[in-house]
Amino acid sequence: MANSEPRLYHRRWTLGWVLLLGVLFALGGCRAPQRAANASAVVTIQVDGGQQTVQVPVGSTVAEALQAAGVTLGSLDRTEPPDYTLIGGDLEVRVIRVKESFHVEQEVIPFERRVLHNEALPAGETRLLQAGVNGLREVTYRQVFEDGVEVISQPVKSVVVRKPQPEIVMVGVQAPFLPREIPGRLAYLAAGNAWVMEGNTGQRRPVVTTGDLDGRVFALSPDGRWLLFTREVKDQDTLNTLWVADLASDPPQLLNLGVQNIAHFAAFAPYSSLTVYYSTVEPRPGPPGWQANNDLQMVTFSSSGWVSEPHTVVEANAGGVYGWWGTTFAWSPQGRLGFARPDAVGEVDLDDGVLDSWLDLMPYQTHADWAWVPGMDWSPDGKVLFAVSHGRPGAADTQESAPDFHLVALPEGLGWPIVLAEEVGMFTYPQVSPPMEDGYRVAYLQAAFPQQSDTSRYRLVVMDRDGSNRRVLFPPEGGVGLEPQEVHWSPGPVPDFGAYAIALVYQGNLYLVSVADGTFQQLTGDGLVTAVSWR
Repeated sequence: MANSEPRLYHRRWTLGWVLLLGVLFALGGCRAPQRAANASAVVTIQVDGGQQTVQVPVGSTVAEALQAAGVTLGSLDRTEPPDYTLIGGDLEVRVIRVKESFHVEQEVIPFERRVLHNEALPAGETRLLQAGVNGLREVTYRQVFEDGVEVISQPVKSVVVRKPQPEIVMVGVQAPFLPREIPGRLAYLAAGNAWVMEGNTGQRRPVVTTGDLDGRVFALSPDGRWLLFTREVKDQDTLNTLWVADLASDPPQLLNLGVQNIAHFAAFAPYSSLTVYYSTVEPRPGPPGWQANNDLQMVTFSSSGWVSEPHTVVEANAGGVYGWWGTTFAWSPQGRLGFARPDAVGEVDLDDGVLDSWLDLMPYQTHADWAWVPGMDWSPDGKVLFAVSHGRPGAADTQESAPDFHLVALPEGLGWPIVLAEEVGMFTYPQVSPPMEDGYRVAYLQAAFPQQSDTSRYRLVVMDRDGSNRRVLFPPEGGVGLEPQEVHWSPGPVPDFGAYAIALVYQGNLYLVSVADGTFQQLTGDGLVTAVSWR
């Protein structure tokens, strides 16, 4: 027993060394086999239509092999495989020479042909108003060549050197309408183009023939020299742009006021035909297409083409209930500015930009993506504001969806409105006449079905300023009613009528209606008229 412990210790020591050697052998087996230190590889290089061979140490990169062969790569050249590839054995490398070039090509932009219908010309007769001229575009192309073979050709820049000029042809249509002498200038919008009649209804000339007037703004200046209008823009981020045309020049000179996104209001100041006030919106992709700013801005311009920077009169604001739709405004001849929005009608304090409500309204719930805004207009002396009230003024029980609308007068300083006509419909748009010998008149639209006035047709009615002597003028008995619109008084009596007249759009055509007896005359026949202005 004395020798048992040394034997056991010896066995344990021997077993430990065996295990250690086993682990070392195992680790050695996991290592990659190593080549000899002087191992090399043959690299064959295909370059510039020839072939080179070079011998380099294993583990070198393709770039080092190219350097050893004296092959230089240009800034765009590339290799297959890439130049950072490690060489583990004999290898073939292809050098691809890459060149890039740019060249400019000219492309013709064909001109468009536009046709204007004119009742002043005999049917079938044509006149060339403007010759068409093709435009020119310069397109820069990028070309990429690999070993002399084109692999990429794509346009990288396009510049319009010359815009195309459309060919404009006037085509006569049968016109059984006799010319009628008229006072002032009568402008109308047809098929996106602006026209003016002056002297008599047979003397008409085109003002803007681009076909892009959207009709949101269409108004003559107080002196009749300038036409203010909006033009649509094919850009989802811009609703339209605001322009003026100088009717004193031939052809009329157009001036971009540098203003955009007008949905409800833009008008000349009554005290200056070179000053324009306007309100803006922010375009939106969803209905109704904008978010109103409910602001009021002012810009001035000159006949030489100078345009001022905009001046803010009323800061952008929420605009009350349903303010997302927007606020509209109306000038009195004396320079007072009324405002109308879904929940109020009143006057703007132009000194501090505050809106003073004269009549608070229960906003009408349309259950649609539009909001109702009351029509309004001033008396010639600027002391009475005529407007439309939703529900009876002051009534606490008016419901949001109640289809009850009344024409009211808001005399300055009286403190309460006077109801002049009941159940007129929501799209009444009162329009006050110029001053006459016996006062003035108020024209408005009366809904044929007041309880469905949002879809009803309307009739033209004229009454005295106190609501008396009410007469339906147009359309004649049995005729189709009018679409909602603002009608326009003549600036003076029409000689053939012997009385003042009202210009309006009926079934897409321009009509004059005598306020004395309802006599009317159709002035256009193409069915494309959408807006009117008369000064």
